[in-house]
Amino acid sequence: MILFWFRRDLRIGDNVGLYNALNSGKKVLPVFVFDKNILKKIPKSDARIDFIYKNLQKIQLEFFKYGSSILVAKGNPIELIPKWSEKYKIESVYTNEDYEPYARKRDLEISEKLSKKGVKFKSFKDQVIFAPNEVLKKDGTPYKVYTPFSKLWISKLESEHIREYSTINHLNNLHKILLPNIPTLEEIGFIKSEIKPIEPTYSSDLIDKYDSVRNYPSINGTSRIGVHLRFGTISIRKMVSKAKKSVINTFLKELIWREFFMHILWHFPKTIHSSFKPQYDKIEWINNENDYKRWCDGMTGFPLVDAGMRELNKTGFMHNRIRMLTGSFLCKHLLIDWRWGEAYFAEKLLDYEQSSNVGNWQWVAGCGVDAAPYFRVFNPTEQLKKFDKRHEYIRKWVPEYESTEYPEPIIDHKFARSRCLDTYKAGLKT
Repeated sequence: MILFWFRRDLRIGDNVGLYNALNSGKKVLPVFVFDKNILKKIPKSDARIDFIYKNLQKIQLEFFKYGSSILVAKGNPIELIPKWSEKYKIESVYTNEDYEPYARKRDLEISEKLSKKGVKFKSFKDQVIFAPNEVLKKDGTPYKVYTPFSKLWISKLESEHIREYSTINHLNNLHKILLPNIPTLEEIGFIKSEIKPIEPTYSSDLIDKYDSVRNYPSINGTSRIGVHLRFGTISIRKMVSKAKKSVINTFLKELIWREFFMHILWHFPKTIHSSFKPQYDKIEWINNENDYKRWCDGMTGFPLVDAGMRELNKTGFMHNRIRMLTGSFLCKHLLIDWRWGEAYFAEKLLDYEQSSNVGNWQWVAGCGVDAAPYFRVFNPTEQLKKFDKRHEYIRKWVPEYESTEYPEPIIDHKFARSRCLDTYKAGLKT
């Protein structure tokens, strides 16, 4: 029998690992582990756990139709997967690849444990179009600049890379077993969240006009697919297939950016905690805790920054244009370490993707691959004029704007820019 381990692929259709398991000629036992090593680091009302839970319920209901069910438990997968393999006389464990440093280390340990028991561990490419070792420079080294990476990525893309792996006709190959109910949120140590992800929008019309609407936070001009790609409720192949049909490739390029950052983190895992450009770790951040709290709470006195932070705190989402602005403001106006911002976004964002989060924060701080130069300091006032000139987004999230209740700016822009440039220059000279 085959054990299929669901992870960042919470869907039945177009699931490469599940497809291969169901076509192995063996019965398939599906499982999911609420990894206690991950859970211990996040709030008890985390909306992402609620999202995972609801999608596991959907999968369970579908499996019930075939007289099967999914085995779900909270624990350490390094212990549980080998334990289940022994209990259910498993020949092979199938799963989809996960490229984050923690996942790679975990999977290696599990593979070694299973090997000692004579059980094979097979992983499949599912959450990306190209794995980190498939888009490389001619000398075999990874790209550190997005544009040549994206050009090669596009040139390599063929129909085989975006084919659909149809599982629906093979679900009778599931192991016929009715397992205990999925543990409740309370049983795994969590409570129901009030935050609900907005349904994704990826119509052909949106993709076609994506370039002209994506920068304006007051309109519904983005897809909201981030959380669905993060947890695999939508197939990346489906998204790339739709994007390819458009004559405008802006949406496709955003998907490639996601993959670029995944590749960077895979090749350079140290960037989780260290700047890609080591000299930037010599910058002397001020790290004023009061300033940081005002940034977190959306009380900086810069309305576009505050609107973004309040939206994030309330909904678990922030528009990408505003993510760049709030990130730049923290690092360059307030001179607070990008790692503080990265950690806050990691806690709050429903679509948190470690590689993209780290990559984008290092981008705004100037210390990452293909980053904005350190002397590029976003002007929040000019950004407001350009991307929310009617103040629609601001008024939604900062209702006290232009009243006496709204705080004065935490810092003068001209002063902040000058201080930023001096601080960066001094750090980079040492």
